[in-house]
Amino acid sequence: MGTEKHLKQWHTVEVSDVLSDLKTQEKGLTRDEAARRLEDYGKNELAAEEKASLLSILASQFINVLIIVLLVSATISLILGKQVESISIFIIVILAAVLGTLQEFQAGKALEALRRMASPSATVIRDGETTEIPASDLVPGDIVVVNYGNKVPADIRIIESNNLQVEEAALTGESLAVEKMTAAIEGDNVPLGDRKNLLFMGTSISHGRGKGIVVGTGANTEFGKIASLLQNTKTEQTPLQKNLDKLGSQIGIIAIVVALALSTFSYIFNGGTILDAFIWAVALAVAIIPEALPAVVTIGLALGVKRMVKRQALIRKLPAVETLGAVNVICTDKTGTLTKDEMTIRKVFADSLVFDVDGSGYSPEGAVKHKGSKVTHVDNAILSKVLTYGILCSDAELKLTEEGWDVLGDPTEGAIVTAAKKAHIDTIAVERNNPRVEEIPFSSDKKYMATAHKTDAGKLIVLKGAFEVILGKCSKVDTSAGAVTITSDIETNILKVTDEFASQALRVIAVAYSFVADDVALDESILKDLTLAGFVAMIDPPREEVKPAIATCKKAGIRTIMITGDHKATAFAIAKELKIADRDSQVYSGVEVANMSQSELDKAVNEASVFARIAPEHKLRIVESLMNQGNVAAMTGDGVNDAPALKKANIGVAMGITGTDVSKEAADMILTDDNFVTIVSAVEEGRTIFENIKKFLIFLLSGNAGTVFALMLAFAFGLELPMTPVQILFINFIMDGLIAIAISLEPTEAGIMGRKPRKVAEGIISGKGLLRIMTLGVVIAIVTFGVYYFAHKVYGLGLVESQTLFFLTLIFARLFNSLNNRSLNASAFTMNPLTNKPLIVSSIIGMLVVWTTTAVPVLQTAFGNTYINLQGWLVAAAAGAVVLIFGELFKLLNKNKI
Repeated sequence: MGTEKHLKQWHTVEVSDVLSDLKTQEKGLTRDEAARRLEDYGKNELAAEEKASLLSILASQFINVLIIVLLVSATISLILGKQVESISIFIIVILAAVLGTLQEFQAGKALEALRRMASPSATVIRDGETTEIPASDLVPGDIVVVNYGNKVPADIRIIESNNLQVEEAALTGESLAVEKMTAAIEGDNVPLGDRKNLLFMGTSISHGRGKGIVVGTGANTEFGKIASLLQNTKTEQTPLQKNLDKLGSQIGIIAIVVALALSTFSYIFNGGTILDAFIWAVALAVAIIPEALPAVVTIGLALGVKRMVKRQALIRKLPAVETLGAVNVICTDKTGTLTKDEMTIRKVFADSLVFDVDGSGYSPEGAVKHKGSKVTHVDNAILSKVLTYGILCSDAELKLTEEGWDVLGDPTEGAIVTAAKKAHIDTIAVERNNPRVEEIPFSSDKKYMATAHKTDAGKLIVLKGAFEVILGKCSKVDTSAGAVTITSDIETNILKVTDEFASQALRVIAVAYSFVADDVALDESILKDLTLAGFVAMIDPPREEVKPAIATCKKAGIRTIMITGDHKATAFAIAKELKIADRDSQVYSGVEVANMSQSELDKAVNEASVFARIAPEHKLRIVESLMNQGNVAAMTGDGVNDAPALKKANIGVAMGITGTDVSKEAADMILTDDNFVTIVSAVEEGRTIFENIKKFLIFLLSGNAGTVFALMLAFAFGLELPMTPVQILFINFIMDGLIAIAISLEPTEAGIMGRKPRKVAEGIISGKGLLRIMTLGVVIAIVTFGVYYFAHKVYGLGLVESQTLFFLTLIFARLFNSLNNRSLNASAFTMNPLTNKPLIVSSIIGMLVVWTTTAVPVLQTAFGNTYINLQGWLVAAAAGAVVLIFGELFKLLNKNKI
């Protein structure tokens, strides 16, 4: 069957040579030969993806420094008879592991969705007989018959085509059905969308019928190549995952070193017992580790996901929420994302004049008027003739749905019907009064459609199609003074208009006509010496809201790159209108990308604003090049061909309306409205979420640092432990957990989209962030230990009462610290408390629970607390408030962003 390269070039081979190369014939293979080839080539199906089991994912959650430290602490507590402490730690570890498992298990379903797109059966000719077999039994050389509605079961070289049209959007991104042909096509690097003599596995027959030779099965199909790319494309860890893993390892190591060092020191120099040393070690390890961190991050991201749904963005993978905030490049598709995916006529040429058409999409609201005129309606007989005859030679209809106006039929014809309605033409009456009696359907070979109509003036022939083809069949052009011969001067003037339209990437469709005798049949022989009525120029226009969204991206330091399967001229025209590109040197084609070395591509992606006529492997190379140069890239897509790039990108963005299941499963985020603006909104939400993660991380770590420093002060002064591991766990997991979740709900701060994207290499906590943690930690330690020391040593209160006051002061200090961390830069006194009601509610709930631990006997015993009077509570609150004052001072002295 030849080399892998040969497999990719069947479009260049004549039908007779394909039959010869594959040792087959039009009556098909014999059943025996097909069975032999099935053994040689294997089943026509995609390989299944190996997935990790739920149990193995769960087990992997325990390979983590923080978890190991907590497990050791729990085990030591159990050995020492501290059952309450031990059970509490074990519960926290299990919760963290379960959350991590659920988050990871949902990934990796793209390949399964790709396999579901394969056709279950196929109609083949074997031994000269037509029969239906499982598509998995197809082999190279089989002769396959396809009809309207069929899924293409393999990659097929067409040998017979009868008005055969195929919907290939899922594979190539081409929004319109592709007219197929049988002739060989020159050029090895022809894009998939232009290989019009091939059928590709997984695409659908939308019109006509055909026959072809199977040239690729299973892994050797274009779908198979995409499946291979998916399997070989490893999902990158998000910046948040990398930063949290690094932070967790650092905290775990610090916990081990500090706990071992101080407990050993206590045993050797303070004369304590081994039991005392172990108790100190457990207390310090538990105090250092932010047990609530995994749960708070997961819950915070989940709440961010909920907010994004309201903004039309559905997040499939939780860590992607935060990654959005770091995006500095958005690679976006054109059709339907930047544009409306609705063909719209913008210009009409008639009576030697150019008319403007208002409005967009298929809504009949709008007007047709002279170019530059403010008159909302034009009464021009030739203009009416162009649009009226255009309707007669069309099959499309407009319908009003719940979502708005839509077209039934070809979008190009729908645009003509829409323009006619804007010109106040009664389309229903036109079709009723001029019934169609004959037609020649459109084909890509002829590039026109012709119809014959019975009219009051006689038999009318109408021709509609590509401008250059229609003009070649015309000898006259219509004017208000009557039809005139097309002279060289007239033709030159007409071509100037079409050239101007082409420079705006407008697609030109011409309309011509003639009257013939009633007994003259419609065929190609009479399609000459026609009269050119005029022509229309259309485009899929940009969404109105996209242009300001792209301006917002520029302000936020985010590049927008258009990657499309469309032609360069069309792509550049839309990009220029949206201010994505301003010169054609910023536009690269798929052929150019294919011929670039890696270094050339690395340079090109930094200069490019548009990539046109792009193949799946090109998208993957582009996104890999961007990421390898340190960019955080978002990639949009809706087709099967987009799946590998969606999976590889830092953020894969699939289309919810037009997207295939394969693209959705490979993506991190799905746009429920297919709108570019939603991506920008999601980036803003992602920045807010990361900012809030940074806030609650500083809150958690500064609180933990304060606890550890206070314990170290107690150790240095030779005092008993000021709090128990149960108290530490309660503060770290329950109290701080509730507050941290509330901080994650802080609304977006003003000007967040005026900042440049953060540099992910810098991590979550900057140098100033670390200074803030240490400063606030020292303040918390001083006020809490101060209360404990004065209560126990100066005022002579008992150990349990002093420990309870320490516990209460630490609670209040952390509560006031939460107010510090509502914003890392704005003063807590300038912020409206009602903009974060969850913080108020969680603080009240937390304090009520704390009160019960000092008032309810069974909880007093579990926590090691005792009753504290009002004076004690006021002392604890006043001491804790000192943290708020120092937090404000820190902001004043450090005005730059943290």
